[in-house]
Amino acid sequence: MLYELIKKLDNKMHFSTVSAHCDIPCKIYDPITAQIATLTMIRMVDLLVELQNKAKLTTEEQAQFTRLVAQKEHHGIKVKEEITVIWGDFIKEPQLIKFPELHSLVHSIMLEASKAKQHINKEIALSLLSKVNRFAEIFWHCKDIETYSAQCPYPPEQSLIYPFLNQ
Repeated sequence: MLYELIKKLDNKMHFSTVSAHCDIPCKIYDPITAQIATLTMIRMVDLLVELQNKAKLTTEEQAQFTRLVAQKEHHGIKVKEEITVIWGDFIKEPQLIKFPELHSLVHSIMLEASKAKQHINKEIALSLLSKVNRFAEIFWHCKDIETYSAQCPYPPEQSLIYPFLNQ
């Protein structure tokens, strides 16, 4: 009943919609989501290039092309959101003093993610991954956790920065 009343009020007054990652704060942050989103963008570029190289696309392939572009866009936004949340909620003055490149790195990730969304260009997507990996490395070092680089075991088989958790 209360829900219905609020819904009717909203229909007349048009309440603003709000959302948040977590302002509790939950203290659960991990750059792996941004890294996987970047890998997804690279994979989408690989698949898009395969389709681009065909002389003519069938209707099914045209639909696939559209879906791939949509997923690349979606994951580009996800990269930006995940990095922004960590940068805005986790990174504080001590981390900025220890890693003075953080502000410019985050800004360059935002710009590179936009470029990766705008183009079907593997070099741009790989550049984005390099920056997101550097952000992940800094993130884990802020928590005094060593990192290592390893190739992910699935396409696009790129290297990621992982935390060494067996310490």
